[in-house]
Amino acid sequence: MTPDVEHLLRTEAPQVLGALVRRFGHFDIAEDAIQEALLVASRTWPTDGVPDNPRSWLIRIGYRRMVDLLRTDQARRRRERHAGMSELAMRDPTRQANLALETDDSLTLLLLCCHPTLSSTSQVALTLRAVGGLTTKEIAHAHGTTENTMGARISRAKQQLARAGARFTPPTDADRDSRMNAVMQVLYLIYNEGYTASTGEELTRVDLTREAIRLTRMLHDSLPDDPEVTGLLALMLLTESRRAARTDGDELVPLDEQDRTRWDPELIREGADLIDSVWRRRQVGTYQLQAAIAAVHAAAASPDQTDWPQIAALYLGLERLSPTAPVRLSRVVAVAHAYGPARGLALLDDLNRSYRLDEEPLTRQHERAIRAHLLEMTGDTACAAARYREAASLTQNQVEQRYLQRRAHRLG
Repeated sequence: MTPDVEHLLRTEAPQVLGALVRRFGHFDIAEDAIQEALLVASRTWPTDGVPDNPRSWLIRIGYRRMVDLLRTDQARRRRERHAGMSELAMRDPTRQANLALETDDSLTLLLLCCHPTLSSTSQVALTLRAVGGLTTKEIAHAHGTTENTMGARISRAKQQLARAGARFTPPTDADRDSRMNAVMQVLYLIYNEGYTASTGEELTRVDLTREAIRLTRMLHDSLPDDPEVTGLLALMLLTESRRAARTDGDELVPLDEQDRTRWDPELIREGADLIDSVWRRRQVGTYQLQAAIAAVHAAAASPDQTDWPQIAALYLGLERLSPTAPVRLSRVVAVAHAYGPARGLALLDDLNRSYRLDEEPLTRQHERAIRAHLLEMTGDTACAAARYREAASLTQNQVEQRYLQRRAHRLG
C-alpha cells in the first residue's frame, strides 16, 4: 500500500465510522465493519485505483458489512428491519452524499473513545484504532504487547462502552469541557510514546508521532479557539522539529549536543506562531506552558544562548498547575542549567525527600540519569558512572540504554 493511500484511509476512517454509528448506533459493531472496509480498500485501491469519491465508497462497503453483522446479532428481527431501512437509504445518492461529506465526526469520535469509564490505556488503544485507523498489530507493537492481547483489550473497551450506554452524539458544551482533558491527554500520551519509545531498537516511533500530530491538527480544526488545544499542537510541532537531530546513526544525541541546523525551521515557525497566538490571552494551561518552554529552546541558536532562567520559571509555573513527578524532575534540570549543578542536586534531594522521585515509576529511571549528569558536572565521576549504569538498567529502549552505558564507560 502506497503512503498516499495509507494517509487517505487514515484520514477518512473516522468520518466513515461516524457515518455508520450515526445511522446504526452500535459503536462496537460499526468499528468492526469499518475495519473490514479499510482492509478491502487497502487491497484493491493500489491496483484498481482510488475511486472518485473514496469516502462514499468506504461507507458503502461498511454499510454492507454492518448489515451482515447486525443480521447475525441476537436481536435479529428488530435489527434486520433497522438495517434494511439503512440499506435502502444508502441507495439514495443524495442521502449518501450528505452522510459522506456534510458531517465531521472527528471530535465526537475522540470524545467517545476517551469515555471516562475506560482506562487511559484503553482510551489510547481505542483512539488509535477507531480514529487513527491503525491496525491492532500496529497498536500492539506501540504498547510492547502481542496482537492477541491488544485485540482482547480493544474488544473489552468496546464492550465497556456498550455497557455504559455511551452514545454517539455531538458533544454539548458541558460534555466537551469535562472530557476534553482526557482527549488531550490521550493525544499527548500517543505522541510521547512515539517520541521516546518505551521498548525496542528505535528511539522514536515516527508512525505514532505523525499520527498524534495529525489527530491533534484535526482536533484544533474542530476547536480553533481553544487555547489548550492550540498549546498542545504547538508543543508537538516544536518538539517534533528536533527529531532528526536526536540521533546520529543509532546513537542518542542529547539536546545540548544536537546539530541545530538539522532542526526543522518550518515546524518551529508554525509551533511558535501557534503558542504566540494564545499566550497573550493570559489563559495559561499546562500544554501552553510546555509549548512555551519548547519555544524558548527553539529560539536559541546554540546551547549557551538558551534562556535557562526563563525555562526554570516556566517549569515552576507548570509545577504549580501540574504537580507531577516528571514536571518536578524537569524543573531540576532547568534549575541546574540556570544556577549550577550543585543547586540542581540540592533541589533533587529535596524533591526526593518530599515526593520520592527516585521510586516513582514514571521518573525513577530518569532521576538516576539526571543525577548522574549533575554529578558529572560537579566532577564526581565515580558516582556519576554508577548512576548512569543504574539508569541504563532501568530502560528497555536500546538506543537510550546504549547512550547511558557509553556515558558510564567514558567516566570509568
